[in-house]
Amino acid sequence: MKILKKILTFLGIFIGLVLIAAIFVRKDYSVEREIVINKPKQQVFDYLKLLKNQDNYSKWAMMDSKMKKEYTGTDGTVGFISAWDSENDEVGSGEQEITKITEGERIDFQLRFQKPIKSSSPAYMTTESLSDSTTKVKWGMKGTMVYPTNAVLLFMDISEILGRDLTTGLTTLKGVLEK
Repeated sequence: MKILKKILTFLGIFIGLVLIAAIFVRKDYSVEREIVINKPKQQVFDYLKLLKNQDNYSKWAMMDSKMKKEYTGTDGTVGFISAWDSENDEVGSGEQEITKITEGERIDFQLRFQKPIKSSSPAYMTTESLSDSTTKVKWGMKGTMVYPTNAVLLFMDISEILGRDLTTGLTTLKGVLEK
């Protein structure tokens, strides 16, 4: 019984310290990755602005072939919404809405996650012509983890984890567009 009491006391102190530390830990994160694709800028942009095409390159879209998808509006236009629902906790459920398009340059999205954690994050993709036949694509997102969920930032680098997933998606995108 004494050992159990000591273990519970230790756990209580540890959890208390983590919660106190979370008050002072950053809450915001930002991640951006880029890749060069050997295709003309307009061709790349026209592919990117269609959210349904993310099924062909987004790591998250490819993690669950049985996920339910629902679309609202006209793909490639402001207001189009792509929603998903997956039993896979790494994919969860939520929706992505095109919020702004700067033709040939940038697509802005709003990601609204429902599970496993409810949150909302802006994301974007940009294209930059490096030559007539090469395009730099950047994919980025920002987010905020509210207290006390921001305590996970003490133990993991969310920007690095998301960055790996964005890099995987961009590498797959390059393969799709260059084939």
